[in-house]
Amino acid sequence: MATMNNPKVGSKFPPYEVGIVDAEKMKTMAVLLQDPNPIHWDLDAVENLGLGDKPINQGPNNMAYVVNALVSWIGDISGFRGLKVRFIGNVFAGDRLTVVGTITGVDQVEGRDLATCDVQLMRGDTSDGDIVMSGQASVLLPE
Repeated sequence: MATMNNPKVGSKFPPYEVGIVDAEKMKTMAVLLQDPNPIHWDLDAVENLGLGDKPINQGPNNMAYVVNALVSWIGDISGFRGLKVRFIGNVFAGDRLTVVGTITGVDQVEGRDLATCDVQLMRGDTSDGDIVMSGQASVLLPE
């Protein structure tokens, strides 16, 4: 495990348990984001598109889970520097999610350690679950 005082390439940051994705929260987010795509609340639309039988979570929500994991790890949003992701699979209502990541680089920026991390949003057990989103993030570690 990486410590803040001794970040090392190859070290993992603590897994972040998102929990179970709630269908009602998807509906609320669709309204807040003004997202007209019915796959976030209309089961008929999901089924008609051949995407299963559960509502599908919004991409921005999935990205926010990763940001929350990183901020939880470093302790402050001001250290968050960037996130690039690739969506690999859909996240459905009822899925249990966890964010995991590994430090891939440490550089000095602004007199502080900047950790570059590979990050994944996982569905199910982190040992054999599905990766539904993958990417790279960068965060300034606390002094």
